[in-house]
Parts: sequence; C-alpha cells; structure tokens
Amino acid sequence: MADVVTALKQRLETAPPPQATTSNTRLKPRPEKSEAERAQLASELREVYSQSPDKWPAPNVDADVKWQEIGLLPEVQHPANNPYSEAKEALGHALFFDPRLSGTGQMACASCHDPDLAWSDGRTTSFGNARKMLARNAPTTRFAAFQEQFFWDGRAQTLEDQAVAVLLNPDEMHASADHVRNTVASITPYQKMFGEAFGDEEVTIEKVGQAIACFERSAVHGRTRFDAFMKGRPEVMSDAAMRGMDLFRREARCMNCHHGPLFSDGKFHDVGLSYYGRKYEDLGRYNVTGDPADVGRFRTPTLRDVTATGPLMHNGLFQLPGVLNMYNAGMPTLKRKEHQQDDALFPTKSPHLKPLGLNKQDLVDLATFLSTLEEPKLRVRPPELPGLHPAP
Repeated sequence: MADVVTALKQRLETAPPPQATTSNTRLKPRPEKSEAERAQLASELREVYSQSPDKWPAPNVDADVKWQEIGLLPEVQHPANNPYSEAKEALGHALFFDPRLSGTGQMACASCHDPDLAWSDGRTTSFGNARKMLARNAPTTRFAAFQEQFFWDGRAQTLEDQAVAVLLNPDEMHASADHVRNTVASITPYQKMFGEAFGDEEVTIEKVGQAIACFERSAVHGRTRFDAFMKGRPEVMSDAAMRGMDLFRREARCMNCHHGPLFSDGKFHDVGLSYYGRKYEDLGRYNVTGDPADVGRFRTPTLRDVTATGPLMHNGLFQLPGVLNMYNAGMPTLKRKEHQQDDALFPTKSPHLKPLGLNKQDLVDLATFLSTLEEPKLRVRPPELPGLHPAP
C-alpha cells in the first residue's frame, strides 16, 4: 500500500497544472471526468492525504511565496502586556455586547460581529453611526487571535488598538475616550469587574480595549470537519471535499495566499477589485502607507468560516460561487484609460493571479472543501449587562 501511495504522490507532484498561464485570457475549462474516474481519484487522494502533512504532494505556489501547510489552529497566545484571566474575559464579554459604549448608546461591537452570524453581520457593508452604510464588509472576529494586523487595510497593529479604533471612529461607534470612560465608570458593577480584571477599579479606554481583545481571543474554536480530518477522522470528508482539498493545494493555486492554519498569509494583495476610478473605488492599504505600490491591496482574509460569513471580499459585493468563478478567470484586470496612461497610482494586480481553466466539477469540489472549514453553530449568549439587566 505504501508503494501505491508513494507512486500516486509522485504522479500528482509531477503533473503540470492544467493550462496554467501567465496571460489574462480566460481559459477553456479542462475536460470533465466520468463519475467512475472521480470516485477513483477521491479514493486515491484519501489515501495520500490520510498521511501526515509532510508526506502530502507539494502545493502549487510561486517561487517567492513562503508558504505554510494548512492544518490545525495553534493554541491562542495572549500577549505579555495583556495576559489572560477569567475576570478579564468576563469583563470583555460584557463590554463587547454593551451598546452604552457607543456615542448613541445603541451600537455594540456585537452589532457588526454577531456570534450567531459567525461573528460577522451578514451584510454587504455594516451600518455605522446614524445608520450610515460603511465602506467595507465586516470580517469575522472569530480568528482575530491569530492575526498580526487588523482591518482590511492593516491600520491597527494589535487587537487592542483595533477595538479602541472602532469605538472612537465617528462613522462607527461614534464615541470619545471620555464618553467611554465616564459611562463605564458610572456603572457600579463595572467598577467591581475592572477591579477583578486589572487589580484596581480605574476605568481607561486602554483597559476597555484590553478587555474586549481578551474576550475576542478567547472566542476561538476549531471544530470543523477539516479539523476533525486532520485529527485522524478521514470519514468526515466527502469524496468531493477530498478532490477539492487537492485542488485547493495544487491546480487552483489557492495556497499562494491562503495557506497555514488560518488559511491566510496575513499579507496584502491587489486582486483587481479596487474599482479604481469608478464607483466603489477603494485604494486599500495605500490610505495607510501612502505607498503607490499599495493601491488596491487588502489583507488576505481567513477562509475559515468562509461559507458562513458571506457576502465576501472587502466590499461585500460577492457570494462564494461568484468569487470562485472570478479566481478561475484570473480575477479582473484593470486597463488604463487614455487619461490614466501616466497615473502613478494606477493599481497593479497581484502576479499570483492567473486563469486556471477549472471546470464545473472542479468548482463544485472546491466549494465543497471550503464548506468543511465552517464551524458548527455554538450559541454564545449575550451576558446580563452590568447595571442594565437584572442579575441572574
């Protein structure tokens, strides 16, 4: 049996990606397989991927990509300057759901990051202060513990800074540091909770951010079918998911940007959706760095829970089938108009994006694999808010 698996692995590694191209011309879909051929392929792949990851076929990634194998999430590491405690998590849990922190008293962190909606809100873009539609889709916070930069453009370097930035953003929670401090400090039960979490009852905006970040880091799971498969239960993956997993790692070239346990490289890429010079224009990371090379670049989102956190992309304009079709076509390529010939800010799409020539069977298999990254429903009840709800 080992010889059979080794031979298949060698065949997979040496087979060229079908119709791979560096052009922007959409490719014809490769021929479809018969059901018998698909079943045989799934059986062979199940044997290969049931081995330890170091024995899997090499992924199809470009030479400059420092990839990490997909796999189980690591243990959450709380930073030294904001260590974990049960008291701090409980405080953060309450603050995350408390609308009184906002300038209007009507909006909480959970308004856009609802645990019942996979820690997102299911909207194209979220409603902000005074019901203003914000410019970007609310990403899930479930796996924020493993990120190194925050927001779609990476303008926050820590989860603590991200929490405070949302509170103080006039278009989002529309609060001030004084409002947050005075509101929370005026609620007697919160004073006790701050004392238990931090050793003293003084309320500061920094402590509020630390408590919220502590709670968010604690709301991580890792109970997907993919995780069960990685723990030695091959039966949880359907034949379609097995074929999709192999496509993800090889022919579909997904691991150029979506690798590692988080299924994200954490980097910033232009995928052709800046809408430069048009409605919905968003210059992305350029607004943070001022570097023309960053125009249209956005942080690679995690693909964990991707089937539960739609709509997708930074602008929330797409569903999963449409996104897969776009990647199969190599994503949109913007062309300079006459007045843009010398435009130094004209965005350049990532060279990792190429037409793939996948067929309908491939796209279904790929979507099926992505569905194995969805967490099962786990109800997180809003807490009894101090000073607002009666004690249980």
